Amino acid sequence: MSTKKQTVAVLGAGIIGVNCAFELQKHGFDVTLIDKTGIGEGCSKGNAGHFATEQVFPLADPALLLQIPRMLVDPNGPIALSAKYLHKVLPWFTRFIANMRHAKRSENTKALKALNSNAIEQYKELVDEIDAKHLMTCLGSLLVFEDTPLTKVERIAAQYREQNIPLEILDRQQCLALEPNLSKHVNYAIYFTDVAHTVDPYLLCNEIAKAATEFGANFIQANVTKIEQIKNRIILTSDQKTMHFDQLVIATGAWSKPLLGSIGYKLPIEAERGYHYQLGQGVHLNRPVASAERKFIITPMSDGLRLAGTVEFSGLNAKPNYRRAMALFNHAKYLLKQMPNELPGDQELYQWQGARPSLPDSLPVIGKAPKHDNIYLALGHQHLGLTQGTITAKLIHQCITKQETDIDISPFAISRFN
Repeated sequence: MSTKKQTVAVLGAGIIGVNCAFELQKHGFDVTLIDKTGIGEGCSKGNAGHFATEQVFPLADPALLLQIPRMLVDPNGPIALSAKYLHKVLPWFTRFIANMRHAKRSENTKALKALNSNAIEQYKELVDEIDAKHLMTCLGSLLVFEDTPLTKVERIAAQYREQNIPLEILDRQQCLALEPNLSKHVNYAIYFTDVAHTVDPYLLCNEIAKAATEFGANFIQANVTKIEQIKNRIILTSDQKTMHFDQLVIATGAWSKPLLGSIGYKLPIEAERGYHYQLGQGVHLNRPVASAERKFIITPMSDGLRLAGTVEFSGLNAKPNYRRAMALFNHAKYLLKQMPNELPGDQELYQWQGARPSLPDSLPVIGKAPKHDNIYLALGHQHLGLTQGTITAKLIHQCITKQETDIDISPFAISRFN
């Protein structure tokens, strides 16, 4: 006698959601992936494509305190804070500053390191399994320095080494040997040897979703407006219909706050808006190149170079400020010896803005919703959604099946905010 498969809804079809859908479907669940716009249409579409396992330090860095006044006056700087939005974001920043305390920062670093430690290896297994190895390149990345003295570069490198992050310090000639198109403005670099990038994050997201559907998962484009749990059943109400499931995974990123609020959870999440500027073919880089001073990254993609980065706090629904994307273009002219061809046509076709889901401690929410037996949370991965996609999916599967998790997930519990 066959046992009926457990039905699971995965709400949100970004990189976290599609990984969860694939992981659960291949392990015998009957998965329905639901998203209001489509697969990979949010932050997963235009991100920098960097599997940034070296980024184990929380964003709540005491050094940022000195930059806040500049944030308010420079709308095109690396970190911008809309004066009109300031009163709304102040509670988030209060929590953010509290996480700058040494003890708290150390705890959060340990948790991020645990999430990142096996991320590359798990992605290698994933892309091999779904026949998408061509979408992942494992050549490391460079963090380049223009005006920073070598003594400071060495101090920064020492902080990473303390966390067992493999790296090398390069001088200008060594940088040029790896990336001949870097300009004379680059004097030093930290070479993170064990990280990777994807040449198309949007395609990777869609390939994972495709693999999930080939195992039997379904995709529904719908705007879910209500979540209920009645006894052991999950009821989702959308603008189209009502759907019933045994389990629910919420992976709705920056849009999670009202949904979780509707079922009784506080979530101090902010939309940390980022931009990219896409350049065409013509000039090559082998690996991502990030600028320590300019706070952005250049990633080689299948269709050219992507310039990505910046942080903007102005809310989810504010009109994009594409001057911030153009600022990335101007920065790239200082880092590259030759610039690629600009893409033809309307600039808005190759400028992009997306909302990173950021929590004040830089840790995602992963695990069971404590007030509900059949609801699980996988959201708030800030700059590391792509990096932590596979490990998050594995942890969610382990939670649903009541297995011991590969790492301690207590730091990621939503109870820390409730």
